[in-house]
Amino acid sequence: MGDGGLQSEDRDCAAVEMVGDSPAFHEMQQLLLRMARCDASVLIEGETGTGKELAARVIHYRGARHARPFVPINCGAIPDSLLEGELFGYRRGAFTDAKQSSPGILVLADSGTLFLDEIDSLSPKAQVALLRFLQERKVRALGATAEKAVDVRIICASNRKLADLVAEGAFRRDLFYRLNVLFVHLPPLRARAGDVFLIAESLLRDLSQRHGRPVPQLSPSIKAFLRSYDWPGNIRELENLIEREFLLSDSHALQLTAPQPTAAVEDSSERRAETRTDLNYRIAKERLVAAFDRRFLHKLMEQSRGNVSEAARTAGKERRDLGRLLRKYAIRPETFRG
Repeated sequence: MGDGGLQSEDRDCAAVEMVGDSPAFHEMQQLLLRMARCDASVLIEGETGTGKELAARVIHYRGARHARPFVPINCGAIPDSLLEGELFGYRRGAFTDAKQSSPGILVLADSGTLFLDEIDSLSPKAQVALLRFLQERKVRALGATAEKAVDVRIICASNRKLADLVAEGAFRRDLFYRLNVLFVHLPPLRARAGDVFLIAESLLRDLSQRHGRPVPQLSPSIKAFLRSYDWPGNIRELENLIEREFLLSDSHALQLTAPQPTAAVEDSSERRAETRTDLNYRIAKERLVAAFDRRFLHKLMEQSRGNVSEAARTAGKERRDLGRLLRKYAIRPETFRG
């Protein structure tokens, strides 16, 4: 996409592209390229929907391992009971349901990259298993007697700050240091001024090619919405909106025909809280208060441009109390600066 995109191609993989032209995007872009030239473990943090797996793919496909496997795994999707077998593999008959042998995820990723998404969801048992591999770089399948050396680059991602989880005792400090050799924080879409239009136009080109339709233009109404909305769901939410409006559109200009996402989400949350009989008063109230807090804090930080002291004065709160709220909802003041 010219100067506005970071792209890599491999014969075994479709084009990997990140789109943007804002200062925040270019800073992230240059950092990812520098990381691609290294071969150390990488920790990627950022809000949900900011493109953490795509960033991991850029690091892999622009690096020396680009011709080797890229294996993505969602850590929250592997139960503890299956973890060691999934990671290290198993031999036929190693346990009741082992009808045939499996090499394991680490062997499948050998000489390539293993991307561990939602690393913050790993249980204590899973953290020990991963730490053992990172220390020894060897695997032994369940039911096997011999170990196998495995050369894998580890890239992991979290939408929560691992350092905070370490401080709370919810994540192993020694594992954190093994994973956090290189670090990148992906900026939220609201901190990437102007990128929302570039991303929307790129999505429209892809959708038009996929569906065999002309590329529509962005109408003034949808441009105004894209500019004013703060995108709590980030790029993933933008993708959802653009695809929905593209499929509903029957003209050369994309219109905003569906209800605005904010209103739809709020209405849905309130209806669930009001109508679900198994939801007690305390839980319903906590959910609605959390939704209010997030919206309020985002607007407060935008107005103060990330200045926590100024934001505290505006809100009439002690700076320490406001800082505690920001940490609770994983809102980083630095993403609102500049």
